[in-house]
Amino acid sequence: MLDTKIKKYLEANSKVYLDEKNNYVLQDDGSGTYIKSWSVNGLTKPTDEQLESYNSAATTEENNNTVIANRKSEYGTTEQQIENIIENGLEAEQTRVQAIKDKYSKE
Repeated sequence: MLDTKIKKYLEANSKVYLDEKNNYVLQDDGSGTYIKSWSVNGLTKPTDEQLESYNSAATTEENNNTVIANRKSEYGTTEQQIENIIENGLEAEQTRVQAIKDKYSKE
């Protein structure tokens, strides 16, 4: 969860997460994960309070990532989806996909 909070902090400060994710190191010594080192150019290391303010947004993002992974798993491969369209028609595939989306709805 800490990494997702940091991602939100970076984005809120006009930084690109993928460009910056190698500029900090997280560590867990058994009492929780923390920022061991921070070298993001032009941005100070966030305080615990700053990171906590991103808790809700980070939770939503992580939950939605789980939803997306579950959907992809049930959709099957592209080849399986094409086979289903050929065998059952496009409308049947659209109905199946919508049922999966309804089963795993995003926040």
